Amino acid sequence: MQWFFTADTHFYHENIIKYSNRPFGSIYHMNETLIKNWNSRVKPEDIVFHLGDFAFKSSKSDIKSILDRLNGQIILIKGNHDSNNNIKSIIQDLRIFYGGKDILLTHRAEEASPGYYLVLCGHAHNLWKFYTVKFYEFKYDCCNVGVDVWSGMPITIQEIFKEYEEWKRTGIQDLGNWHLSKKKTVISKEEYYNNK
Repeated sequence: MQWFFTADTHFYHENIIKYSNRPFGSIYHMNETLIKNWNSRVKPEDIVFHLGDFAFKSSKSDIKSILDRLNGQIILIKGNHDSNNNIKSIIQDLRIFYGGKDILLTHRAEEASPGYYLVLCGHAHNLWKFYTVKFYEFKYDCCNVGVDVWSGMPITIQEIFKEYEEWKRTGIQDLGNWHLSKKKTVISKEEYYNNK
């Protein structure tokens, strides 16, 4: 059994193709590719933490039809679009302890707090994969696990840790196959809000 993490799939959201510069011509193409990518990595016995914005303004039957096709035991954390899509998750955030490290799972990085080894989040789409939030005298590192910076696939905790350590060492992050550029990113909370 493995643990996987993902966010911001936005099933059934036509405009996300344009907003996040996704390489799809239709919702159908996007949905089918995300399902295929997911199932190519995740086995039925695996656990997947989905950190918000699973779908967009979708009916219960649409949501069920996607969930029924996805491998793994899925834990849904509520995202900012999930109140409008029949995902009725009551989980706002979740703390896990893995490899001796405290990790916070949440949708929005700015709703986290210091004191964790790493904050895993979504919401940022293709803006960044890693960044350091500076809030008064505190700072904490965040990893965006969204599909837009991880080549449209759920990722393992080992993959996250490997890229995180590389980012801490070099300051360079690979934004995945959908976005081939590399950039150095350490931004303040104010800069993050100004980029939205």
